[in-house]
Amino acid sequence: MKLTNRAAGAAASIAAVALVAPNPAFAEGSAGGPSILIPNMAEFIPALIAFLIIWVVLAKIAWPKVLTMMDERSRRIEESLEEAERTKQKALDDRKTSDELVADARRQAAEIVLAARQDAEHERARILAAAHTEAEDIISKARANAEEERRSLYSEAAGTIADLSVSVASKIVEKSLDEDGEQRRLIERYIKEVGSLNAN
Repeated sequence: MKLTNRAAGAAASIAAVALVAPNPAFAEGSAGGPSILIPNMAEFIPALIAFLIIWVVLAKIAWPKVLTMMDERSRRIEESLEEAERTKQKALDDRKTSDELVADARRQAAEIVLAARQDAEHERARILAAAHTEAEDIISKARANAEEERRSLYSEAAGTIADLSVSVASKIVEKSLDEDGEQRRLIERYIKEVGSLNAN
């Protein structure tokens, strides 16, 4: 650090001498005319030494910092580009994953709707079959009840007709017939035969 300060001080001294020295030479050159284009050795050498000192100081102090800053900036730019590329790739991967998830969700929704429709059709068919079976049972029981009622009414009617016939026959013959006898059985058999003919 001390060497750098000394070099900077020497460069400043030489630059000051170089700035002061050209004034008389410039005055002489302006008087002489074209000699201004030819450098004066008394001015050229101190200027060259000052330039070299300044160049060395800049090369040792400023230029490495500039290079370091440029390298750091270049490294940051490369890192930013790499990060941007990673972010872009991640976004593409996320989009692909989300597209796959959406497609899978749509497929599952379609399967659920189809399964629900099939279940509804099965349930409808089951309900219709159960209703049909129940209706058949109700009709069958109603027919059985009607047949039982018809037989009961027919039996009651046959007994009433038999009693009425015995009563009428008794009055006609003017004698009482045995209700449990042969005449009652004949009349009941006749009524049954007539009833079976009517049923057919």
